Amino acid sequence: MARTQGLDTPRETRRSLRPNYDAETFGRLSERFARFLGTARFLVYMTVFVLTWVIWNFLAPVDLRFDDFPFIFLTLILSLQASYAAPLILLAQNRQADRERIQLNEDRARNERSIADAEYLTREIAALRISLGEVATREFLRSELSDLAKEVVSELRSNSQSDTK
Repeated sequence: MARTQGLDTPRETRRSLRPNYDAETFGRLSERFARFLGTARFLVYMTVFVLTWVIWNFLAPVDLRFDDFPFIFLTLILSLQASYAAPLILLAQNRQADRERIQLNEDRARNERSIADAEYLTREIAALRISLGEVATREFLRSELSDLAKEVVSELRSNSQSDTK
């Protein structure tokens, strides 16, 4: 009798006819390829390749030429290169867009934290200003004591004048 496996037991991997590849490695390769296609070095290599091809097939002896004037084989090679380059460039652009989206989200979260911190500090400074407004300063105490001293002196004078009468 066959025993059924529980949910806590992983299944064995099944073989498939589809090729198994690492998407991250493939993505990094496509980025390197796209980066190379965007360089002057690539343009120089392609120009040298095409010029060599054309010059060889014009100037070489007839029995050594492998692609006569309309250069059908050269066109096929360039079309094949372009048909692979376009999707690889798009893949590299998609990966870059994903990185930029992640960076944007991280920047947005960092900005939100900075705004929250700034608001907190603003509230704290406002609270300190209010508290300082209620604290008696040295000048305030001096003026109050001076006013009290004047009142005492005037009271004493008024009392001494009333006693003398």
